[in-house]
Amino acid sequence: MSMEQLKRRLGQVSDLRAAEGLMSWDQETHMPHEAARVRGIQMATLAGLAHDIFTDAQTGVLLEGVQAQDEVEQALVRVARRDYERATKLPTAFVEELTRSRNEAHHAWVEARRHSSFATFAPHLTKMMDLARRQADLLGFEEHPYDALMDAYEPGMRASQVRAVFADLRDRTLPLVRRIVDAGDATDYSVLERPFPAEAQKAFAWRVAGEAFGLQPHFARQDESAHPFQTNFSRSDLRITTRVEPYWPACLFGTWHEAGHAMYERGVSERWERTPVSRGASLGVHESQSRMFENLLGRSRPFWNRYFPQLAQAAPEVTAGLDAETLYRAVNRVNPSMIRVEADEVTYNFHVMLRFELELALLEGSLQVSDLPEAWNARMNEYLGLTPRNDAEGVLQDVHWSAGLIGYFPTYTLGNLLSVQLLEAAQQDIVVAAGVQQAEYGPLLSWLAENVHQHGRSLTPEELTLKATGRALSADPYVAYLHRKYEEIYNLS
Repeated sequence: MSMEQLKRRLGQVSDLRAAEGLMSWDQETHMPHEAARVRGIQMATLAGLAHDIFTDAQTGVLLEGVQAQDEVEQALVRVARRDYERATKLPTAFVEELTRSRNEAHHAWVEARRHSSFATFAPHLTKMMDLARRQADLLGFEEHPYDALMDAYEPGMRASQVRAVFADLRDRTLPLVRRIVDAGDATDYSVLERPFPAEAQKAFAWRVAGEAFGLQPHFARQDESAHPFQTNFSRSDLRITTRVEPYWPACLFGTWHEAGHAMYERGVSERWERTPVSRGASLGVHESQSRMFENLLGRSRPFWNRYFPQLAQAAPEVTAGLDAETLYRAVNRVNPSMIRVEADEVTYNFHVMLRFELELALLEGSLQVSDLPEAWNARMNEYLGLTPRNDAEGVLQDVHWSAGLIGYFPTYTLGNLLSVQLLEAAQQDIVVAAGVQQAEYGPLLSWLAENVHQHGRSLTPEELTLKATGRALSADPYVAYLHRKYEEIYNLS
């Protein structure tokens, strides 16, 4: 059995999945609405073909018989074997049904969100939860069905571990939220809703994504979608989307968030091309990059000292009468709010905790889909003291459940924790630290490419974290960062 035979087979699977991904990107950005039904069938066909080739017995024979000659080949075989063992537990008919159902649910969600009508989406969510339970049973688990689902996004992580992390974060950050709310406003926030033309928003965000974060048009493009996302079909074909709203930070920070995801995929070594290794180590590691670009850099004082003049040129009506310091304080406003993707750093994780807890309840059957809006609103009130006015700003705001991404949400908070830990490790290099202080991120991007991006999935999340930072993942750096930054902004110290 030759390595070339294995690589050829894995390359075919990669190409089919890229074609399915391209169809998915197209339906989010350009596809006519009426094409949805047939597009779902087409995507299911591609998903089924990829699954058939990958799970074919010959793939198993190749994986068992091939002789890896170096560390690169050893990593390729190790990752492919893990994926093969997981994939062979799922029948092709189930994979096709899941793909079709996801497509139907997604289009139902778009319409339900537009009309703020959870009742029209509920049957599709019921189907997605049923498929999630079936998938967990097929994959198998020791402690909780959620573990089998989360393993696809965060290998090795269990619900019990997430519960412990979230309980610790809740205890250490909820008092900070209360202190900030009691302190009152740190500046005038009306600037965040000043008129900023849509095309000017997108142009400024895209220009900064290139200048600051390295995202260039010869390998990337940006479009609009109902929910911002990043996808890619190779390291040389990256797609990000954003959305434009009167609250203009949604477009800017959404673009820079997705740029972080894109630059991770760009940085994966070419040696992994068209193999299962050519992706991020996990969604938590992926999220560490997007949250770093969006928050640790994009909401930093050095960033706005550097880019305030460019914003003033692009949107003088936004910056009239302001300076960089005022804008820095405005974009770091801590304000419990309804929408997760617009949430500030201090309250963001409570949005994730809420979704994690509801997912567990839905999966266990202790919460019925029909009761989800009421349960959502109750937890929003408990954590953030808010009650959504309608389903669109409440239970329908995220795309994930319509896509069957059960087990995904915890990775956002895990990424928050890792983002600070990685940035602190990177700044042990004095050149990187000096660049960050001047909002010149070339040295940081090089450090990330060397220590995080290039490895793809050849390292587990735990291995990568230890290798890059010298310690296991910890909430301590993140919690200290939040206290240090926001106690200064709100004069709490």
